[in-house]
Amino acid sequence: MIAGMSETSARLLNLLSLLQTPREWPGSELAGRLNVTTRTIRRDIERLRELGYPVHATMGAEGGYRLAAGTALPPLLLDDEEAVAIAVGLRSAAGHTVDGIEEASVRALAKLEQVLPSRLRRRVGTLGTATVPMPSGDGPTVDPAHLTTLAAAVANQERVRFSYRAGDGTPSKRLVEPHRLVSAGRRWYLVAYDNEREDWRIFRVDRLSDPYPTGVRTPPRDLPAEDAAAYVRGQLRSLAAGGVAAVATVYAPADEVAARLGNAAVEVEPIDERSCRLRTGPDPLDWTAYRLAMLGHEFTVHEPAELAAYLRQLGGRVLRAAEEEGGAASPDTGEG
Repeated sequence: MIAGMSETSARLLNLLSLLQTPREWPGSELAGRLNVTTRTIRRDIERLRELGYPVHATMGAEGGYRLAAGTALPPLLLDDEEAVAIAVGLRSAAGHTVDGIEEASVRALAKLEQVLPSRLRRRVGTLGTATVPMPSGDGPTVDPAHLTTLAAAVANQERVRFSYRAGDGTPSKRLVEPHRLVSAGRRWYLVAYDNEREDWRIFRVDRLSDPYPTGVRTPPRDLPAEDAAAYVRGQLRSLAAGGVAAVATVYAPADEVAARLGNAAVEVEPIDERSCRLRTGPDPLDWTAYRLAMLGHEFTVHEPAELAAYLRQLGGRVLRAAEEEGGAASPDTGEG
């Protein structure tokens, strides 16, 4: 009896796999593929419908069966090549921060890699090692494997250990209860409760290494903020308190500049159809200069004066480097 049930279940899975191919399947062809009668196919189709799969049937000589879109996403049955292709695509999306789908791609990748057979997991890892993405220049890169490990720990409410490097280069070991991953522009942040410091912290994912789950699960804690994104925003503002706010006019449409800046904490106000006013938070001078230079448009700095001076110094250094023809540029002492 158990063997018969197992055989039927395997046949239903094979039938479902065939129906997930976007085409119409005649009953006779399905019967031939599965080595059963057309009567068995009709019975199996009814079983799939009872399980909630929207299998549509059309009559006539050209008729057959096809799987239609339903109200919920059914389990997908993927062959080896399809599973590898999806895993690589999700890793690419996670690593390049595609606006609007970054967190979803990480969650999906974590689920997929959890069930991948070891042979396919090795193939995905080999592809990741053998391929090098072209950096966009908009920020640090994050290892997708770290994201999936952390995403799984968030979902499982499981403590994680990892090594961390602070902004000044100081190394440390951390034991945390991960709460959420937050994507902010080109950076990923882990919001977590630090068990050894007994307080909430944010960690830049590009600065952590060797994350691994401990197997210890913990009850959820109340985050001291409306949500994880609000907490990260507040912490970043506090960290940037030592910087300076800047105001500049950018000679490009406001919507184009806003799209270029992504999720950066910057205000963009239209002046006219061809220009806009840009206001930044209290960020370090070098970061604000970099952000303005990467917009790809002409701009005028109104304040602070030290930002304008920094840009003049930087521009002179870049110009001298461009004018050199193979010789070493004169060192910039920063004077005058």
